[in-house]
Amino acid sequence: MEAFRLMKELKSNLDQEVQYLPKETGLSLIESTQENGNGVSAKCRDARVEDLWSLTSFFGYSTQTFVLAVNLLDRFIAMMKVQPRYLACISIGCLHIAARVTEEECNVSSSHELIRISQCKFTVSDLSRMEKIISEKLNFQLKAVTALTFLHLYHGIALSHTSNRKDVLNLDKLEAQLKACLCRIVFSKAKPSVLALSLLMLEIEALQSADLLEIAQRIQTHLKISKADLARWRGLVGQCMREYSSPECAKPDHKKLVWIVSRRTAQNLHSSYRSVPELPTIPEGAWDESESHLDSSLSS
Repeated sequence: MEAFRLMKELKSNLDQEVQYLPKETGLSLIESTQENGNGVSAKCRDARVEDLWSLTSFFGYSTQTFVLAVNLLDRFIAMMKVQPRYLACISIGCLHIAARVTEEECNVSSSHELIRISQCKFTVSDLSRMEKIISEKLNFQLKAVTALTFLHLYHGIALSHTSNRKDVLNLDKLEAQLKACLCRIVFSKAKPSVLALSLLMLEIEALQSADLLEIAQRIQTHLKISKADLARWRGLVGQCMREYSSPECAKPDHKKLVWIVSRRTAQNLHSSYRSVPELPTIPEGAWDESESHLDSSLSS
């Protein structure tokens, strides 16, 4: 009965996932943007997502909050022509929105605290206006079907067949791998259902579990995910995991962030971090016309 309910929920989420995908043309434009150009580059975006991961860890937010924040960020910057100087405010705004959607109200940090801890140089008023712009441009669709949605459903389906697999298929590990993938913009082009199944398949292969593999293959068939599509993203996920595990890979340094902003240190941050915003004042309504749309190469 539980497996049937999960399968039904799976199909419902599959039907909705396309609504929450970032515009692929916008993502491609970001990937092709030079690092010192007028627009946001892939490297700049990825660095901001890593910062969001660190902030999520610092504030004790859930994986769901991080994944939703990344989804909001990608949907917004793939839709809008964004100048790099706004990206810090946008990313923090997305995290704040995501936290309000997914966390208990008592656990949501204030705008002032977010700005102080992230050491970003914009004001609470800037952040509030940016959150309004983000919400409006996304048509207030602030909840989303994400790869984490499917990862939890896949994990639940596997557990519903036998409780003995709980300790074998580690959800925390799968979530950590998903977060590592989301730090690379290429994975924002993947359908959430396919990205989650790619992560699951790779973990099952590492476990060498024939039973779990059969369950994953049934899920693939049920969702009508093509072998070619799954093989492509499994390959990219596998490459990401290998690179992320290598000593050459620079990972988000959560401990460094905590040290920088320990309670005592945070209270003594130099006043310039709070009083000298580097972000130009954001108009009350929206950005000016030249910044409110993707450029003509995307709309043509």
